[in-house]
Amino acid sequence: MANPVYLTFPTINPVIIEIGPLALRWYGLMYLVGFAAAYWLASRRLSRTNWSKDQLSDLLFWCFMGVIVGGRIGSVLFYNFSNFLADPLYLFRIWEGGMSFHGGCLGVIGAAFLYAKKQGWSFLQVGDFIAPLVPIGLGAGRIGNFINGELWGRVTDVPWAFVFPGAGPDPRHPSQLYQFALEGALLFTLVWLYSAKPRPTGAVGGLFLAGYGVFRFFVEFYREPDAHLSDLYGSVITQGQMLSIPMIIAGVGLIVYAYRMRPITANTPEKPSAKAQKAKKGK
Repeated sequence: MANPVYLTFPTINPVIIEIGPLALRWYGLMYLVGFAAAYWLASRRLSRTNWSKDQLSDLLFWCFMGVIVGGRIGSVLFYNFSNFLADPLYLFRIWEGGMSFHGGCLGVIGAAFLYAKKQGWSFLQVGDFIAPLVPIGLGAGRIGNFINGELWGRVTDVPWAFVFPGAGPDPRHPSQLYQFALEGALLFTLVWLYSAKPRPTGAVGGLFLAGYGVFRFFVEFYREPDAHLSDLYGSVITQGQMLSIPMIIAGVGLIVYAYRMRPITANTPEKPSAKAQKAKKGK
């Protein structure tokens, strides 16, 4: 199917700069961009809450650690479990690559739950605050995948197909860019705009879960499955789709629960009114 009219992806060194044992990689840089953007967006909405800047920084730090730890554990358990069984230390060799969004999502949920409990905050409100921040990091990560020429799509003859190094001579869907557009740009726009007005507690987080699940399920039709997992479900459904189904169910269920059971709030822990603050000081 190879055809010279298709776009040939250039071979790009995954390392931007290397100083001694330290190396800055494109994928790592994209993570830093995502984290920085999340912090900036969160700071813009800090005035809606009764949190301090230190509390916000601590919350985001916990969540960032949740992304890294959960993403790595998820990648190993969901996609490379056989490698882990053969060599348990594989879990800690993060320089060899391998991060899973679904694992990272579970990591963030766990970190947010623990920090909310520590502070005595509503977990669902914390989730509503965090949800609009996540797609920026997702989009940045997919750009990193594209630059690295990894996680390419299935073979196709569409005119915008790429011939990726290491993927053979056939042109393929640039599924990384599809994911950037849907899971990054579009999902961010939907969740950010939806969260701009007061919603029932939990609805914003539910929209993010359901939205990501739907977009990821769709893109999986164009993304090349991992070779060692292609027959896991009889080639009927991919591992990514299987992991997205619970997200869709949980997201829709959370939205339904929010609108039926929860009052309308500002999607974040509410900032006390001036009257309430005055009364508190008088005690």
